[in-house]
Amino acid sequence: METVARIFESCREDRLPASRAGRVAVAQEAGAACTEVSESRARRIPFSVEMFPPKGQLTLDAARKVVEGLRAASPDFISVTCSAGGSGNGHGGQTVAIAELIQNEAATPAVAHFTCVSATASLVATEVEALRAAGVETVLALRGDLAPGQEPADFRYAYELIPRLKAAGLCVGAAAYPEGHIDCLDSRENIRHLRAKQDAGADFFITQLFFNNDDFYRFREAAESAGVAAPISCGIMPFLGKSQIQRMVFLCGSSLPAPIIKLLAKYEDDPVALRQAGIEYACNQLVDLGRHGVNGLHVYAMNQPDIACAAAEAVAAAGLR
Repeated sequence: METVARIFESCREDRLPASRAGRVAVAQEAGAACTEVSESRARRIPFSVEMFPPKGQLTLDAARKVVEGLRAASPDFISVTCSAGGSGNGHGGQTVAIAELIQNEAATPAVAHFTCVSATASLVATEVEALRAAGVETVLALRGDLAPGQEPADFRYAYELIPRLKAAGLCVGAAAYPEGHIDCLDSRENIRHLRAKQDAGADFFITQLFFNNDDFYRFREAAESAGVAAPISCGIMPFLGKSQIQRMVFLCGSSLPAPIIKLLAKYEDDPVALRQAGIEYACNQLVDLGRHGVNGLHVYAMNQPDIACAAAEAVAAAGLR
């Protein structure tokens, strides 16, 4: 099974250069000519989706149904988060088992989330062996969240974990935060953390969700100026309702641009229309990102295949796949 790093590399080889100077030149073109050039630059962008283990009974049958639905979007890879309720990678969770299902039954490369903040070195070694036994070759190295009163074990940050995973022969991705991490809102420090993950061996990055593409473009420029060369895939999540978007803003620190606030007000009493507006907004984000030559498009599908398929169709219709 192809590693995710190789997927990014092969797509990059098929694309025209997307340097900062090249992007500026594209942006200065007018009308259809600009669209044609920028779409050519962005063709063959990796498209991926994320799922999480089903809540409640963490059965593989429930996960299998989700995977089957997501596969209809023809993603280049599917990432699977750590099990619900903070059960972690191998602490009775299903992350590895679902990643194995994605690869073996859906014949799609899988990325298993791998958190470290409460893990000992011996536990990490055990979980790496579980991944290798399952044939999973790519992981997303994350710090994870400590439970109240809990202290870190042998790893405090993801960059400390990455070398262990690389030494085990795994392809390793890491998280990127266009608006800064909730615990680190200093933009310069945020970029230094990103560079530290690359220096530790990260092969690629997937961003936290964001709603304003300009935030990502500024982040990309700063990352490139700091010498970050690993591909950065843009993580996009549609807003589906008021309570969901409130949780996202609180947990992730994402800002809400004016167009979203207006949509929330417009469809306040129509949840069906609000959900559709959220999906359309996300699709427009993805198309705009693709036309600006990003390295990858990653959809937080929330285990809802219609979201993944709508995103895939929008990206394809724009000539970006």
